[in-house]
Amino acid sequence: MLSKSHAKWFFLLGTAGFSVAFLGMTVDSMAQVPTRSNEAAMTDSVVRGKHIWDKNNCMGCHTLLGEGAYYAPELTKVHTRRGPEWMRTFLRDPNAMFPGERKMVAYKFDEEQITDLIAFFKWIGEIDTNDFPPKPDLAPAPPSAPIQGGGRLASAPATFKTICVACHSVDGKGGKVGPALDAVATRFDEARLEAWLADPQSVKPGTAMPNLKLTPEVRKELVTWLLAK
Repeated sequence: MLSKSHAKWFFLLGTAGFSVAFLGMTVDSMAQVPTRSNEAAMTDSVVRGKHIWDKNNCMGCHTLLGEGAYYAPELTKVHTRRGPEWMRTFLRDPNAMFPGERKMVAYKFDEEQITDLIAFFKWIGEIDTNDFPPKPDLAPAPPSAPIQGGGRLASAPATFKTICVACHSVDGKGGKVGPALDAVATRFDEARLEAWLADPQSVKPGTAMPNLKLTPEVRKELVTWLLAK
């Protein structure tokens, strides 16, 4: 049993020791903040994107770094998972991308605001989060966009490799939401494909295929590639 004198010194030395350890850990943590927080990549566009995120209360549905609501997808790594072109198309008109399914509000962001939001998501996705969020262990993760690959996918138009590949696959690479498109030329002719890409709902009402509002030039490029043997 400690005497009063020993107990006093035990308390004082213990307090001093733990205080020094705490201060040392604090200094070390603060020294790592610029690197771990990706501070060097925090541009004006990133800051504007963060203001847009806050102003529209996006955290009321989504989460970032595990903080926020869990009604809508976690977005910490969305830039890596989906890619900037897919994100831009989605943010222009969320409901068109997933007709009858998505609940996201169409905020009608202009192109500059969308660019700032994408910059913000890219910045936050490059923060050192010790591998957070974890990869799903019950279902395969959606494919990242763009997907790199050889064979026919290598010659695909940029639109396919950055947007379409999130749902469709070629040569076994890509999403599984929509049908594989390896042999689409045996099922559709040029006019049918053009109609699908121009307005999927007019061809098949209720289809999950979104209207990406592609330009005639992009549609022609995709149709030509899809029909090539």
